[in-house]
Amino acid sequence: MVISGLAWPMLFVGLLWFVSTGAIIWLDNRPRSTFRASMAGATLMALVGLAAVVQSAADTSAAGAYIAFAASTAIWGWHEMSFLMGFVAGPNRAPEAPELAGWARFRSASATLIHHEVALVLTGALLYLLVWGEPNRLAADSFALLYLMRLSTKLNIFLGVANLSTDIMPPHLAYLKSYFRTARMNALFPVSAIGSAWACWLLWAQATGAAPGSGAAVSAAMLFTLAAVALLEHLFIMLPLADSALWRWAQTKEAGGTHGL
Repeated sequence: MVISGLAWPMLFVGLLWFVSTGAIIWLDNRPRSTFRASMAGATLMALVGLAAVVQSAADTSAAGAYIAFAASTAIWGWHEMSFLMGFVAGPNRAPEAPELAGWARFRSASATLIHHEVALVLTGALLYLLVWGEPNRLAADSFALLYLMRLSTKLNIFLGVANLSTDIMPPHLAYLKSYFRTARMNALFPVSAIGSAWACWLLWAQATGAAPGSGAAVSAAMLFTLAAVALLEHLFIMLPLADSALWRWAQTKEAGGTHGL
């Protein structure tokens, strides 16, 4: 009964992640002339999301958890779109210089997305400020978990992974491919994989230990699902699995090819 009661929030997170990611891929692969309108819509959704974070912060019910998670996803989606569409990225929009190595290479790669990373950190801080002292912190916690899992993936790709899905990257982000590396393994990957698995274990224990149907159980189940997605994403970049096939339904040829996130 406990596990069956957690199925709905897990399904909600899985579907929301899948549909929202596909929608962003589709919008990012449309003609660049549509980007401003897309960002205007995303900005409106993010503002509604911020209002929902404040509204749900005092709500410890299951409904409050659903509202908080959806709000966090809307805000996260704004950041993803602003980066992928080139509005908030970094000062470096050039391919990696072949002679770069070590710290110089890291600095050059960081400059391609530093504005995006700073914006994410500031938004995360804002979300924690908005829920400070309130019982429902799911919006801030889910945003933080999304940030950590995405940062880990980026660092692993920079260091080198076995499976790079660059075929779904749109033309205006092609310069980023030069910063990717192919390798059978890197020093960070075991830490990332074990950390994701450990987070899954802790969150699952929290979800099953809470009162069935409570806001605490639903919140923990949602965070568990995010951690599980993070673990799968890390496995995808090291195993010969074509994860880009998940997003073919969202890809278009309008932007000059078949691409995606």
